[in-house]
Amino acid sequence: MTPAFDVAGALRGGVAGREHAWRFVRDFAAAWTGRPLRDGDGSPEGELAAAEGALGLVLPRALREGYTLLGRRSDLTTGQDPLVPPAGLYVDDDSDGGVLVFRRENQDCASWGIPMDRIADDDPPVVVESADGWIPYLDRMSTAWVELVLTETLLASDHRYDACELPDDLLPVLEAEYRRVDLPDHPLWTGADESPLRWYAAPGRVLRRDGLANHSWVHAGGQTAAHLDLIRAQLPGPWVC
Repeated sequence: MTPAFDVAGALRGGVAGREHAWRFVRDFAAAWTGRPLRDGDGSPEGELAAAEGALGLVLPRALREGYTLLGRRSDLTTGQDPLVPPAGLYVDDDSDGGVLVFRRENQDCASWGIPMDRIADDDPPVVVESADGWIPYLDRMSTAWVELVLTETLLASDHRYDACELPDDLLPVLEAEYRRVDLPDHPLWTGADESPLRWYAAPGRVLRRDGLANHSWVHAGGQTAAHLDLIRAQLPGPWVC
């Protein structure tokens, strides 16, 4: 049996850079999905070169390396807000200075991208398009890859996923049983009421809390169905499933 993977432990101290991000993604994919990343799971060099040619720019290293590692792993990248395939990368010129869009909400309600004035950075910041326009999301693309994989895997887990509007009286239990994952607070594109997003984890279990209000939504995922059942037992809220 695969040992229970500890997201909080693997990200203790935050994402330390590109190599740490790729190591985390590899370890998480192998443990959480049972499918280690392999050659062929990434976007081919020809697709990335063609995208650069069409855009007339060189993709930032952190963006390019992420595509090369897992650009074709749909289970890690397309659960809710899909990664744009290389041929679909485009520059949104409506924003101030332009944004290279690499991810879109599944009903085209929001987008994630890299500001064009930082496109030459190896590991540039990421912005998200919200009701208030383009706003800061995460300070490095490598961190955004980790968040993308966690979110897309969590929300695509079927029988290993559940959600509830968690009452505040259960927050002490959440904070006692689960460690805060060392990812920076970041916004949900729907607005300030559901922001910031915060992650919590224990071995085999991961949770995302959307906002700080009473009865804020908590999304929960287990490495196995038994791990999810443990979350429900520890946090006896009004779970959806």
